[in-house]
Amino acid sequence: MEKQFNVPPVIFPSGGNPGGVPQQRRVPTVPPFQPPRPANNSLPFMTFDVGSAVLSTSFSNPVFGAGTIGSGGSGFEDELPLLEELGINTRQIWKKSTSILNPFRVNPNLHEDADLSGPFLFLMAFGLFQLLAGKLHFGILLGWVTVASLFLYVVFNMLAGKNGNLDLYRCLSLIGYCMLPMVILSASSLFLPQGGAIVFAMAGVFVLWSTRVCTRLLVELASCGDEHRGLIAYACCLIYLLFSLLVIF
Repeated sequence: MEKQFNVPPVIFPSGGNPGGVPQQRRVPTVPPFQPPRPANNSLPFMTFDVGSAVLSTSFSNPVFGAGTIGSGGSGFEDELPLLEELGINTRQIWKKSTSILNPFRVNPNLHEDADLSGPFLFLMAFGLFQLLAGKLHFGILLGWVTVASLFLYVVFNMLAGKNGNLDLYRCLSLIGYCMLPMVILSASSLFLPQGGAIVFAMAGVFVLWSTRVCTRLLVELASCGDEHRGLIAYACCLIYLLFSLLVIF
């Protein structure tokens, strides 16, 4: 036998709130992962509230030092040229080169400060003119100049004895600068027939030119060289004769 239970109907009011209990609004809670806001709002970039951030205008303008451009101090105008900072004095090279062009009035005072910038330039120019003639002599030129400097250094100091003050660096500088007539010979040979009498005559003139200039510079700049001027000139003549053979043959 089944039992029947009478359940009274549940009637909700029109507001949708059962039992007439007033509905309460839920207050949104702060998520547990959000840190509390600091009390000091002077640093808005330290908070997580992006909307309340205000652009800060407390940054000061950059202050430049007294040595900037146009300040009258040590600016770019007072800086040395790049070539002079690298030890390449173009004015000194030009003066030394022009003094060698006149073999009868050579100024030895210009060659007291030895350098290798001018000799390297003359060797590269000599090799370039030989390359235009179909001869590749760059390695030979560098090797011959090194051996010739050692040869002249040993010969001069043996002749001068204990009083000789010629160092290898200055010897290499003088031989390199006196290569200027050989460079002119190498450039002139491009317009002359190979193996002709004119080339031989010009080679003899330029060898004597280089020999005279190199001998005078060695005698004037190094002590105890005036007594053996003939032997020094003979050694210089052999050196530049070898370079002239590269041009002739």
